[in-house]
Amino acid sequence: MQWTLVIPVKPLARAKSRLSDTATDGLRPGLALAFAQDTVAAALACPAVKDVAVVTDDALAGRELGALGAHIVPDEPGGGLNAALEHAAAAVRASRPDGAVAALNADLPALRPLELARVLDAAAEFPRAFLPDAAALGTTLLAATPGRELLPAFGEDSRARHRASGAVELRLDDVDSVRQDVDTGDDLRSALALGVGPRTAAMAARLLIREP
Repeated sequence: MQWTLVIPVKPLARAKSRLSDTATDGLRPGLALAFAQDTVAAALACPAVKDVAVVTDDALAGRELGALGAHIVPDEPGGGLNAALEHAAAAVRASRPDGAVAALNADLPALRPLELARVLDAAAEFPRAFLPDAAALGTTLLAATPGRELLPAFGEDSRARHRASGAVELRLDDVDSVRQDVDTGDDLRSALALGVGPRTAAMAARLLIREP
């Protein structure tokens, strides 16, 4: 099964506020963009991924991620993360009504294409499925097979909310790079330990952050 990934990117100026203990206001937008660039580049290299749609209203993010090969979908609803994902999924399905769609976080800088393929292959066995994040509270990927609505419920305690919505929780080993999202300085150090993409590595070097 070939998937279209929908990746939401909020305005960079407002992104990653919880990294304030690690990066200054001036550096956080660049760090958030680096996360998204490394995530999109790895996703596009995944053999199970047909294409990537980034939903964003940030002009810089749109240009940079579009240059990597992502399709850019404007965040027309402006109603938050879940509304943006529903809008982007509908836009994808308008041209590919029988396509498989998965929402993927934009802050997975250590993402490895073959680990993502393992997750998507496992998700293909269920109508809807999700992967919990490294903290086991949130969600990094939510998948819907052809003919199924995505029904995103991202946000606080999204693992519990996605499970309650009927999505199957994927319990896979050795897919740490797909689970390691970055919200805090400790998360970033954990991602660095896994091995991040080149853009995040360059930004981490500017911040003088090294692997644990």
